Amino acid sequence: MKTILVDLDRCNGCFNCQLACKDEHCGNDWRPIAAPQPTTGQFWCRVDQRERGRVPVVKVAYTPVFCGMCDDAPCLAAATDGAAYRREDGLVVIDPEKARGQRAIAEACPLGLVYWNEELETPQKCTGCAHLLDDGWTEPRCVDACATGALRYVDAEEAAAELAAAEPADELADLGSHVRYLHKPRRFVAGAVADRSVNEVVIGARVTVRDEGGAVAAELATDEFGDFSYEGLAEARYRVSIEADGYVPVELEADCTEHDVVFDDVLVVRADV
Repeated sequence: MKTILVDLDRCNGCFNCQLACKDEHCGNDWRPIAAPQPTTGQFWCRVDQRERGRVPVVKVAYTPVFCGMCDDAPCLAAATDGAAYRREDGLVVIDPEKARGQRAIAEACPLGLVYWNEELETPQKCTGCAHLLDDGWTEPRCVDACATGALRYVDAEEAAAELAAAEPADELADLGSHVRYLHKPRRFVAGAVADRSVNEVVIGARVTVRDEGGAVAAELATDEFGDFSYEGLAEARYRVSIEADGYVPVELEADCTEHDVVFDDVLVVRADV
């Protein structure tokens, strides 16, 4: 069984995978595996771009998204009369002719990656480039086009150790997805510590992040610019303690349940004032 393993630390948002998918399927008829993909409105491989944080600490997360070829695929369950099937190599394929008129197949995908082609009146999605694999290719076009090695087409048994550390898309968590992600972004907190009385940043201030139970989630120190940043937090609430020799300690609350937290400049006061 093959799996697309995505290392998000390596994805730089070049969109080569998305473009390669379009190049392979738009204007090309690969029936009985796939009818042509429309040039607009469908992305069988898409790269989601999400901005995180806020000025002055802004990060951009890129996530390539594909059909998971799930073990418990909702599109398979919604199909009738053999309109969708699983191949021996694990790829889930929607027959463009047998699936004609079966809009329920398109509506079943939790990721919205099965599209309804109004002109052909048929559902369509990624096929894993099954037509290329049948012609001797060793990987789909999206993987072949990846310049950074962020996408790999791996054997599940051979890559078992890596896959154990990888995660599926949240929407497919319980469906046995065969697209897995390494280094999915976690919540981050960031800020800068400064002493306004002398208009200087505070270098080496001790920053401690604790969860609501008081357990330490992170310990770090401000850098030469007075900045601190830590990524790797769960979606929860935290207390951030800032201490520096000669200054009054500061306690802040970081609500990471919905988004990353970037503090305004943390202004500390000298203890002898």
